[in-house]
Amino acid sequence: MISFGVIGAGRIGKVHAKTIAANPKAKLAYVADAVPKAAEDLARQYGAKVASVDEIMNARDTDAVLIGSPTGFHAEQIQAASNAGKAIMCEKPVSLSVKAIHETLKVVEKNKSMLMIGFNRRFDPNFAGLEARIRKGAIGDVELITVISRDPGPPPVEYVKGSGGLFRDMMIHDFDMARFLMGEEFVVVQALGASLVDHLIGEAGDVDTAAVQMQTKSGRIAVITNSRRATYGYDQRMEVHGAKGMLTAGNIRNTTVELHNGEGSTEDPLLNFFTERYGAAYANELNTFIAAIDSGKKDPRPNGFDGLQAQILADAATESWKTGKPVKV
Repeated sequence: MISFGVIGAGRIGKVHAKTIAANPKAKLAYVADAVPKAAEDLARQYGAKVASVDEIMNARDTDAVLIGSPTGFHAEQIQAASNAGKAIMCEKPVSLSVKAIHETLKVVEKNKSMLMIGFNRRFDPNFAGLEARIRKGAIGDVELITVISRDPGPPPVEYVKGSGGLFRDMMIHDFDMARFLMGEEFVVVQALGASLVDHLIGEAGDVDTAAVQMQTKSGRIAVITNSRRATYGYDQRMEVHGAKGMLTAGNIRNTTVELHNGEGSTEDPLLNFFTERYGAAYANELNTFIAAIDSGKKDPRPNGFDGLQAQILADAATESWKTGKPVKV
C-alpha cells in the first residue's frame, strides 16, 4: 500500500485525494494546508490525519508526497521531499524561476528521486489518443499544430498578480501539449498579447488574450491561442496537420443530445471548467504515478525536464510579448 501525504487541501488537492482513496494500491495518510479547517475537512473525509508539511516530509510511513500548494512553495517542497526519500507528484509549474527549477532538478537527480509534474492534459483520453495516433504515423510527419484554450471567464485580478502572467499560468499547459504532440523541441517563440476582457488585468501588467507562434529547428510550427473569456463554456481544442492528413480533438459537452426542429439545431453547452473537463485526465495522471511507484519505474512522464522546458517557453513568450520580437530558445 502506497501511503500519501497531500500538501494543499484546496480544489486540486480534493481532486487528487479522491483518486488516491479510490486506488486499491494507495491510501491518503496525511493532509497539510495553511488553512486548518480545509485540512481537517479533507482528512476527515478520507480517514487521514492532519499534519504540517515538515511532519509529512519526516513521516516514515509516507511513501509519496503530492504537492498542490501555491506555486511559490513548489520548488522548496520538491527539494524537501526528495531529500526525505519520497516519490513526488507536483502540480505545474515547478517554479516561476527557471534558475530555481534547475536547482531543484539537481537535488532530484542527486537523490535519484521520482518526480512527476502535473501536466494533466497529456492524460486526457482524447488528447492522449490523438498523440498515440501521431506516434503510429496516422498523419505522417507533423507539420502544423494548433492549440485553442479559452477559459469561461477571467480569474480575480488578485490571482493574476501572483500567477506569473497568462503565459506562465494558463498557456504553460499548451506549451507542454505542443511539445508532447510535436515530439521535437521549439527553438523560436513569438507572442502577441492584449487586455481585451478585463482592463484590471492589463493594469496589473498582464494580458487576457494572447497568441503564440513557435517553430522547431526542422521548421515545424505550432500556434497557440488563449483567451480568459469564452461566453459559451470551457473551450479546449487541438488540431494536428501532417504530411498524410489531419487529426483533431474537439470540445466535450454535458451530453451528446442534440435537438433538431423547425427552428434549427441546438446541443448542450460545453463542460464548464477544468475540474469537469479534465476529471478523467487528473485521475489517469495520478493513477499512472501510483503505478510507476508500484512497478519501480523511476522516470514517469511528464517529469522535471518537461516542467523546465515548458517554463522556458513561457518565459520566452512573455519576453516576446513585452519586446515585440521573436525570442530564440
